[in-house]
Amino acid sequence: MDDKASVGKISVSSDSVSTLNSEDFVLVSRLEDETPSTNNGSDDEKTGLKIVGNGSEQQLQQELEDVLMDPSVTELVGGPDHLGGADHGYPTTSSVSKTLPVSLESLFPSLLLDEPSDLSPGTPVPDEDSVVFSKLTYLGCASVNAPRSEVEALRMVSILRSQCQMPLDITLSVPGVSEGTVRLLDPQTSTEISNYPIYKILFCVRGHDGTPESDCFAFTESHYNSEIFRIHVFRCEIQEAVSRILYSFATAFRRSANKASLTAKAPPLTPDTDVFTFTVSLEIKEDDGKGTFSAVSKDKDRQSFKLRPGMDKKIVIYVQQTSNKELAIERCFGLLLSPGKNVKNSDMHLLDLESMGKSSDGKSYIITGSWNPNTPQFQAVNEETPKGTDPYTCSVYKFMYMTTAVDLVITEVEEPVRFLLETRVRVCSPNDRLFWPFSKRSYTETFYLKLRPMENKERKSNSDTLYEVVSVESETERERRKTTASPGILSSGSHGSMVPSPPEDDEEEDNDEPLLSGSGDVSKECGEKILETWGDLLSKWHLNLAVRPKQLPALVRSGVPEALRGEVWQLLAGCHNNDHLVEEYRTLITKESPQDSAITRDINRTFPAHDYFKDTGGDGQDSLYKICKAYSVYDEEIGYCQGQSFLAAVLLLHMPEEQAFSVLVKIMFEYGLRELFKQNFEDLHCKFFQLERLMQEYIPDLYAHFLNLGLEAHMYASQWFLTLFTAKFPLYMVFHIIDLLLCEGISVIFNVALALLKTSKDDLLQTDFEGALKFFRVPVPKRYRSEENAKKLMELACSMKISQKKLKKYEKEYHTIREQQEQQEAPIERYERENRRLQEANMRLEQENDDLAHELVSSKIALRKDLDNAEEKADALNKELLITKQKLVESEDEKRRLEEESAQLKEMCRRELDKSESEIKKNGSIIGEYKQICSQLSERLEKQQTANRGELEKIRMKVEGCEKCSILFSKEGRLKVLSASKEGSEEDTDEEKEALKNQLREMELELAQTKLQLVEAECKIQDLEHHLGLALNEVQAAKKTWFNRTLSSIKTVTGAQGKESV
Repeated sequence: MDDKASVGKISVSSDSVSTLNSEDFVLVSRLEDETPSTNNGSDDEKTGLKIVGNGSEQQLQQELEDVLMDPSVTELVGGPDHLGGADHGYPTTSSVSKTLPVSLESLFPSLLLDEPSDLSPGTPVPDEDSVVFSKLTYLGCASVNAPRSEVEALRMVSILRSQCQMPLDITLSVPGVSEGTVRLLDPQTSTEISNYPIYKILFCVRGHDGTPESDCFAFTESHYNSEIFRIHVFRCEIQEAVSRILYSFATAFRRSANKASLTAKAPPLTPDTDVFTFTVSLEIKEDDGKGTFSAVSKDKDRQSFKLRPGMDKKIVIYVQQTSNKELAIERCFGLLLSPGKNVKNSDMHLLDLESMGKSSDGKSYIITGSWNPNTPQFQAVNEETPKGTDPYTCSVYKFMYMTTAVDLVITEVEEPVRFLLETRVRVCSPNDRLFWPFSKRSYTETFYLKLRPMENKERKSNSDTLYEVVSVESETERERRKTTASPGILSSGSHGSMVPSPPEDDEEEDNDEPLLSGSGDVSKECGEKILETWGDLLSKWHLNLAVRPKQLPALVRSGVPEALRGEVWQLLAGCHNNDHLVEEYRTLITKESPQDSAITRDINRTFPAHDYFKDTGGDGQDSLYKICKAYSVYDEEIGYCQGQSFLAAVLLLHMPEEQAFSVLVKIMFEYGLRELFKQNFEDLHCKFFQLERLMQEYIPDLYAHFLNLGLEAHMYASQWFLTLFTAKFPLYMVFHIIDLLLCEGISVIFNVALALLKTSKDDLLQTDFEGALKFFRVPVPKRYRSEENAKKLMELACSMKISQKKLKKYEKEYHTIREQQEQQEAPIERYERENRRLQEANMRLEQENDDLAHELVSSKIALRKDLDNAEEKADALNKELLITKQKLVESEDEKRRLEEESAQLKEMCRRELDKSESEIKKNGSIIGEYKQICSQLSERLEKQQTANRGELEKIRMKVEGCEKCSILFSKEGRLKVLSASKEGSEEDTDEEKEALKNQLREMELELAQTKLQLVEAECKIQDLEHHLGLALNEVQAAKKTWFNRTLSSIKTVTGAQGKESV
């Protein structure tokens, strides 16, 4: 094993340690480049441990090695950089784990147990390899639903830390291997308070840094054989010790993994290997003499099928793959049967195949074959089995074996695969009781199919064939092989080679407690093909909601998918356009109900086994109360009757309360359920009569038995009709019944009732009066907690044909009998009964009349008040109309005046604009002349300067050439001695320059004046343009005043009124 092996994965959420299996801890090796795994630690992995930290594993390892080599490490206590807390992960190399006790002694000198100078929290307990931590506080424990959820664990840590009133000081001992036990010890006496085996610990977590829970950690453990999960929360006095404690847990798991890797002889089978697991179930059906085949029963203790001689039979095989990549079953190659055990292939006899294909949910492959036991080869299983002593009933019996084989063609496998089932059977006498005691009616075996991948060159063609069969082994053969290998176990299994079937269903429990209403779980899982079929049907149905699709009844008989029931029920009941009922419901719940006390009393007794309704005052009970109250106000004649709450609760589980109320109203009124509650339950008694007549026709022997016992239909079937089976039966069966009722009507109750009586006939024939009533109350509902049994019951109910013509005939018979009974009564009694009925009807009608009269008076008062308000509003509108007309005239005059002013302003602006343009032209010409003068003066000045410079140059040259003059001037041309003549000439030059300067200043002044005039003209032009814009805006505003809009609206109104008067 590589020293760099790791037991964890790193993420950035929080520090936690988790095991995916409470019994196995698997070591996960690093890759060669020592890169940490990037897997997210999903539950599908095979890893046995997850470590979640907030930093780098390599960084922590390096820092720990530095700390262990530092002699002054004791001075660094409390430094988070050295403790692997929220900023670091966990060390995983073997070198670090070996030196861990030294680091613990150095890092935590204050966590001492007995002698502060010698012991540390890392001191091992003498009796086992463990690490002990002191100065911890136990905050308590709580139950959790998701034991490996970090979010839920942190939430429970926060709750227990904030709500703990009496924390308990403890010492925690963490073992070094998974075989050890985590112990909570008394810090004073070292007495063990509690212990938790490592293999039961599923998840460890610590609080986030920067939160109040940063000094806390917790672990979850499976309690009571993994049925309950609890979380235990602890707080550390020294926050930095939390990461050390979690590291100790990780160390235990790592050592367990190392040990397992060294001692394991063979890796366990996983979904990634070449072993495929199949579950194969066998069911035998017999002709019941009424055109249908019913599943035969099995002995509860001996696990043998109980057959009757001479009866046609069917063999039904259910094949389901339970592990590894899914293989596609193409077809059944053959279904074979033979009496005996360990038979040869040549002794197997082929049965006629009736059907094959996938089940409705797509999970299983079902093969059905017909079996005629009267043929010679099946003579052994068509004769009564010889008898022996039965230790349970003191009767005599024996059994024999029967072998069934099914050959399947699988797409990915080269050759057919055979599953061989060996079962016990017993052929009973026709007079034997076959249905009591009873158990599951199928035999199930698990098979392990080992395949070998085929190389491309081994394949016969480029087909889908990928594997060839290596071996097929059943669970029974595996157990037999184990017992053969272990002689000490052989004796216990010598009685027979059959493996006992799984434990009996809960419905077989022998107790007298009735089934609570609302029991049973209904899964929303459904096969993709079924959902696609329903999706196509609903899409077509929504195009025309008034017409039901033709294939709808067939689909409903198979059961509506749970995820679609809310929508389908509303469509079946015709509630797709129920806005008026929804609005009326919101009004009804605000009214008072005279039956409020009865409703409140029944709410607490409705579906107590369902989580949504079991909490007093919860959302479920609140919605259920409002629906029952609203219906009691809505239907004053019937009001609330006991049992309505069960039906309302079933609807509430699939839709909001407004829609549930609408569907309830439809069922009560349009499906005729409310008729059962009217006229002293007269229609309900008619239903009882019809049921008894149907029993007399379909189940005559049971009808005769009930007649002898004096057991009448109203004694056991009242709840069936009044609550539509919702009060006592499991939810899976209840929902299916509501499916059929909404699709086919209330007559479906007869089908279900007859199916119940028919399937329970053999048991009921053995009971007396009290036993029959108890059987209806307890065993019958419990029997259908099994989804398989409920499906069979509903299939039987759907297969029974009960015509409406026959029901009408029975109804006429009932009324005829009632009339005869009434005629046979004494006239006085009949008249008194009729008088009481008429008095009740009269009182009801008088009450209705009073209500109507009160409503009429209230309506008249309201109408008169509305009329007065309308007249006042009309007067006010007329006054507003006159005022508006006057304002309209004024606004028109104002409009004309503004238009005239606008025209005048436009003219004035035009004149000013022309004047400004002429001035601009004039100023432009002046500016041009000024520029021309300036350019001429500049040219003259340049010419004069050029001439002066030439003359000066000539004079200078002459002066330089004259000896006398050169004395007077310097080389730079300056005078050395000023003479009078020179002074005179200089003065003349200065006067000329001064004159030129004066002329230049006059011209500049004239130019400045011209520019000023130009600027003033531009300003005037801008002012005029501004005035013009204001005038135009005023004109536009005058056109768009509210007077104009009012005028147009009044013209429209007056025009419409004129058309009406015409």
